[in-house]
Amino acid sequence: MKTIGLCSDHAGFELKTFVRQWLESKGWTYKDFGTYSTESCDYPDYAHPMASAIEAGECGPGIAICGSGNGIAMTLNKHQGIRAALCWQADIARLARQHNDANVLVMPGRFVSTEEADAILTEFFNTGFEGGRHQRRISKIPVQSPA
Repeated sequence: MKTIGLCSDHAGFELKTFVRQWLESKGWTYKDFGTYSTESCDYPDYAHPMASAIEAGECGPGIAICGSGNGIAMTLNKHQGIRAALCWQADIARLARQHNDANVLVMPGRFVSTEEADAILTEFFNTGFEGGRHQRRISKIPVQSPA
Protein backbone atom coordinates (compact mmCIF):
# COMPACT_ATOMS: atom_id res chain seq x y z
CA MET A 1 0.00 0.00 0.00
CA LYS A 2 1.17 3.52 -0.78
CA THR A 3 1.61 6.12 1.90
CA ILE A 4 -1.83 7.17 3.11
CA GLY A 5 -2.68 10.87 2.94
CA LEU A 6 -4.22 12.39 6.05
CA CYS A 7 -5.67 15.83 6.72
CA SER A 8 -8.14 17.65 8.91
CA ASP A 9 -9.17 21.05 10.13
CA HIS A 10 -9.36 22.05 13.79
CA ALA A 11 -12.75 20.34 14.27
CA GLY A 12 -11.36 17.07 12.94
CA PHE A 13 -8.02 17.21 14.74
CA GLU A 14 -9.05 15.05 17.70
CA LEU A 15 -10.41 12.26 15.49
CA LYS A 16 -7.38 12.60 13.20
CA THR A 17 -5.18 11.93 16.23
CA PHE A 18 -7.09 8.66 16.75
CA VAL A 19 -6.72 7.82 13.03
CA ARG A 20 -2.96 8.38 13.19
CA GLN A 21 -2.75 5.92 16.10
CA TRP A 22 -4.97 3.47 14.21
CA LEU A 23 -2.69 3.62 11.15
CA GLU A 24 0.43 3.27 13.29
CA SER A 25 -1.05 0.19 15.00
CA LYS A 26 -1.32 -1.41 11.54
CA GLY A 27 2.25 -0.45 10.69
CA TRP A 28 1.03 1.67 7.77
CA THR A 29 2.82 4.82 6.70
CA TYR A 30 1.00 8.10 6.27
CA LYS A 31 1.71 11.69 5.40
CA ASP A 32 -0.08 14.20 7.61
CA PHE A 33 -0.92 17.33 5.60
CA GLY A 34 -2.21 19.15 8.70
CA THR A 35 -3.64 20.77 10.68
CA TYR A 36 -1.56 20.07 13.74
CA SER A 37 -3.72 21.58 16.51
CA THR A 38 -7.25 22.54 17.49
CA GLU A 39 -6.57 26.20 16.64
CA SER A 40 -9.19 27.48 14.19
CA CYS A 41 -8.14 27.04 10.56
CA ASP A 42 -9.52 26.57 7.05
CA TYR A 43 -9.94 23.00 5.72
CA PRO A 44 -9.09 23.88 2.07
CA ASP A 45 -5.55 24.75 3.18
CA TYR A 46 -5.00 21.05 3.98
CA ALA A 47 -7.44 19.33 1.60
CA HIS A 48 -6.02 20.80 -1.61
CA PRO A 49 -2.39 19.76 -0.96
CA MET A 50 -3.47 16.23 -0.02
CA ALA A 51 -5.72 15.92 -3.09
CA SER A 52 -2.91 17.14 -5.35
CA ALA A 53 -0.51 14.60 -3.82
CA ILE A 54 -3.02 11.78 -4.40
CA GLU A 55 -3.56 12.87 -8.00
CA ALA A 56 0.22 12.97 -8.51
CA GLY A 57 0.55 9.42 -7.17
CA GLU A 58 2.64 10.55 -4.20
CA CYS A 59 0.21 9.02 -1.72
CA GLY A 60 -3.17 7.37 -1.60
CA PRO A 61 -5.73 6.60 -0.54
CA GLY A 62 -6.52 9.50 1.75
CA ILE A 63 -8.43 10.20 4.94
CA ALA A 64 -9.91 13.64 5.63
CA ILE A 65 -11.85 14.96 8.61
CA CYS A 66 -13.65 18.19 9.42
CA GLY A 67 -16.56 18.99 11.72
CA SER A 68 -19.41 17.77 9.53
CA GLY A 69 -17.24 16.24 6.81
CA ASN A 70 -19.11 18.24 4.18
CA GLY A 71 -16.74 21.15 3.63
CA ILE A 72 -13.61 19.07 3.31
CA ALA A 73 -15.40 16.57 1.02
CA MET A 74 -16.62 19.36 -1.24
CA THR A 75 -13.11 20.77 -1.44
CA LEU A 76 -11.51 17.41 -2.20
CA ASN A 77 -14.06 16.59 -4.87
CA LYS A 78 -13.14 19.73 -6.85
CA HIS A 79 -10.08 17.73 -7.94
CA GLN A 80 -10.74 15.59 -11.03
CA GLY A 81 -8.84 12.58 -9.70
CA ILE A 82 -10.49 12.48 -6.30
CA ARG A 83 -13.54 10.51 -5.26
CA ALA A 84 -14.02 11.58 -1.64
CA ALA A 85 -16.84 9.80 0.19
CA LEU A 86 -18.41 11.17 3.37
CA CYS A 87 -18.86 8.15 5.63
CA TRP A 88 -20.45 8.14 9.08
CA GLN A 89 -21.22 4.40 9.23
CA ALA A 90 -19.20 1.33 8.32
CA ASP A 91 -21.76 0.19 5.73
CA ILE A 92 -21.44 3.49 3.89
CA ALA A 93 -17.65 3.13 3.84
CA ARG A 94 -17.99 -0.38 2.41
CA LEU A 95 -20.35 0.79 -0.33
CA ALA A 96 -18.15 3.82 -1.10
CA ARG A 97 -15.32 1.42 -1.92
CA GLN A 98 -17.39 -1.33 -3.60
CA HIS A 99 -19.54 0.86 -5.82
CA ASN A 100 -17.74 4.21 -6.06
CA ASP A 101 -14.05 3.25 -5.84
CA ALA A 102 -13.64 6.06 -3.29
CA ASN A 103 -10.00 7.06 -2.91
CA VAL A 104 -10.55 9.40 0.04
CA LEU A 105 -12.47 8.51 3.17
CA VAL A 106 -14.07 11.56 4.77
CA MET A 107 -15.42 11.40 8.31
CA PRO A 108 -17.41 13.99 10.27
CA GLY A 109 -15.22 14.60 13.30
CA ARG A 110 -17.99 16.03 15.47
CA PHE A 111 -20.35 13.12 14.83
CA VAL A 112 -18.23 9.94 14.82
CA SER A 113 -16.90 8.25 17.94
CA THR A 114 -13.55 6.49 17.93
CA GLU A 115 -15.40 3.15 18.04
CA GLU A 116 -17.40 4.10 14.96
CA ALA A 117 -14.26 5.43 13.27
CA ASP A 118 -12.51 2.11 13.88
CA ALA A 119 -15.34 0.25 12.13
CA ILE A 120 -15.46 2.78 9.27
CA LEU A 121 -11.68 2.62 8.71
CA THR A 122 -11.74 -1.18 8.82
CA GLU A 123 -14.47 -1.40 6.18
CA PHE A 124 -12.86 1.23 3.95
CA PHE A 125 -9.46 -0.46 3.94
CA ASN A 126 -10.74 -4.05 3.76
CA THR A 127 -13.14 -3.52 0.86
CA GLY A 128 -12.23 -3.57 -2.81
CA PHE A 129 -13.89 -2.02 -5.83
CA GLU A 130 -16.36 -4.36 -7.56
CA GLY A 131 -15.85 -2.88 -11.02
CA GLY A 132 -18.34 -4.06 -13.65
CA ARG A 133 -21.32 -1.77 -14.04
CA HIS A 134 -19.82 0.50 -11.38
CA GLN A 135 -16.74 1.20 -13.52
CA ARG A 136 -18.93 2.61 -16.27
CA ARG A 137 -20.38 5.07 -13.77
CA ILE A 138 -17.00 5.98 -12.27
CA SER A 139 -15.70 6.74 -15.75
CA LYS A 140 -18.45 9.37 -16.16
CA ILE A 141 -17.56 11.33 -13.01
CA PRO A 142 -14.72 13.56 -14.29
CA VAL A 143 -15.92 16.71 -16.03
CA GLN A 144 -15.05 16.50 -19.71
CA SER A 145 -13.91 19.61 -21.57
CA PRO A 146 -16.25 20.59 -24.40
CA ALA A 147 -14.93 19.58 -27.81
